Amino acid sequence: MRKQATEEEEKVADLTPMLDVVFIMLIFFIVTATFIKETGIEINRPDTETAQLKKTVSLLVAIGPDSNVWIDKKKVDIRNVRPMMERLHVENPKGGLVIQADSESKVEKVLAVMDSARAIGISQIAIASEDK
Repeated sequence: MRKQATEEEEKVADLTPMLDVVFIMLIFFIVTATFIKETGIEINRPDTETAQLKKTVSLLVAIGPDSNVWIDKKKVDIRNVRPMMERLHVENPKGGLVIQADSESKVEKVLAVMDSARAIGISQIAIASEDK
């Protein structure tokens, strides 16, 4: 009887090391994943033929059709755009700025956002568009 019991005990696999590996891999993927940043408003971007993909974007600013400015899913007054961008730019100083301006937004708002970005030292500024 004892012989059968020891044989059955030897056949049982210990799953603890495998679960440890799975949890370590899960933590690795969560930590290294890049998350998509959103501005908080739906934008109708203008169509262009020369659109290019930007890889290092640390800051997204949206300008709606009513010329309201949105940063990090929050509506921001134009006077507070510079301090908000400065705070977010500190997190990733190598990244650039992408302005998602609606096709019906005013050019003055876009220029004000661009001036604020240049004032805090952001040199990579792009305007988002749709590929034709």
